Amino acid sequence: MADAEETAIAVLGWLAGEPELMGRFLALTGLEASNLREAAKEPGFLAGVLGFLMNHEPTLMDFCASTGTRPEAVTRAFQALGGASEAG
Repeated sequence: MADAEETAIAVLGWLAGEPELMGRFLALTGLEASNLREAAKEPGFLAGVLGFLMNHEPTLMDFCASTGTRPEAVTRAFQALGGASEAG
């Protein structure tokens, strides 16, 4: 689970450096930049960060290319944090 949390935190850090994507994330979640730190303490927040990434493949691939992370690692982290697995 620690690796999954680290992956989600890496995604959040990456989003912070991508203002357009961070704005989209905040708009979709209803959060504001000022309350992100507090929201991060809530159960499910980190899974939500990963879910945001996984719901838009180009964004997922940009993150992976920028950080050297394999997409499968993001998927495993999402599932480890309680995110729903995709039904086949």
